[in-house]
Amino acid sequence: MKTNKTGKAKRLLHLLWIIPLLIVLTFGTLMYIVPALENVDRTPVAGSADWMKDLPGDLPLSAVVLPGTHDCATKNVQLAFITRCQALTIAEQLDAGFRYLDIRLGASGEQFKLMHGFTACTTSGWPWGGTLYLDDVLNDCYAFLAAHPTETIVFAVKQEHGSETPEQFETLLSGYIQKNADAWLLIDEIPTVAEARGKIVLTRHYEDASAPVPTVGLPCYWQTQNGHDDVTKNAASHENGSYTLIVQDRYEYDAPDKLNAFSKGLKAAQTDETHLTISFLSTKGSGSFGHPYSLAKTLDPELMTLSDPLSGWIVVDFGSPAIAARIYQTNFNQ
Repeated sequence: MKTNKTGKAKRLLHLLWIIPLLIVLTFGTLMYIVPALENVDRTPVAGSADWMKDLPGDLPLSAVVLPGTHDCATKNVQLAFITRCQALTIAEQLDAGFRYLDIRLGASGEQFKLMHGFTACTTSGWPWGGTLYLDDVLNDCYAFLAAHPTETIVFAVKQEHGSETPEQFETLLSGYIQKNADAWLLIDEIPTVAEARGKIVLTRHYEDASAPVPTVGLPCYWQTQNGHDDVTKNAASHENGSYTLIVQDRYEYDAPDKLNAFSKGLKAAQTDETHLTISFLSTKGSGSFGHPYSLAKTLDPELMTLSDPLSGWIVVDFGSPAIAARIYQTNFNQ
């Protein structure tokens, strides 16, 4: 009897040891291995790296139909199943034709790291991947513009994580800019294509700093568009100094409601020099946590066949060369 009881106890202990291991393996597979298999069609589109060269120089940048990427730095990111929004690196996105980069920053000492919510973007797809810092991203941007001087990069900065004051945030960001100041366009009004060529155009989705710390760049702030109780909402307008910003960023809508909000937001778009429209096709869905890839697999094909005319700056999850071309070719097909 004692032997049987001892054997059962040993088997129970063995089982109790296996269960946590299975949980860890399942979690790791879901959060890191599954996302590593989620990809986009990488087939290049001829001319994508230099598509802006044929735009008139006197055209306001707000009148350009500009492709962009939401949470652009999340090809590699912690808890990737629920936080990964892109399959291409930033360098690959720029080559594919994307010109609006959604940059989410959190301070780490005297450096900025790329963030998505409370998770950090990394340099590889594994849990132990190194942190992706702002210098890494800027080096890709500088290299791209040096090779393609007819292009521009809209650098849409948001304070995503951390308790820094606007003055501290602005001071830290200014330190990065001053390292290569000639590469930046920091004006507070919508530039023309000619003014923006070869430059990183800073837009700021964060609070203004107070004197004596100067705030630079184009103000581009809008109120959070969370919630899914009322799915009739689409774009909202905000006055941003010298222009009116019209944004649709209903990021908690499920795919059908998101597509409806996106389409209605496009119809509200304005293209004169006193208006700027930004339309997000990205969403996490109505749950507490989402799976951006599954939603993008539904929404991105809809964009490819959408009959509504595209306008403004259009921001997507899991961008591909074909999606970028679908957006920017609108400038030449009207």
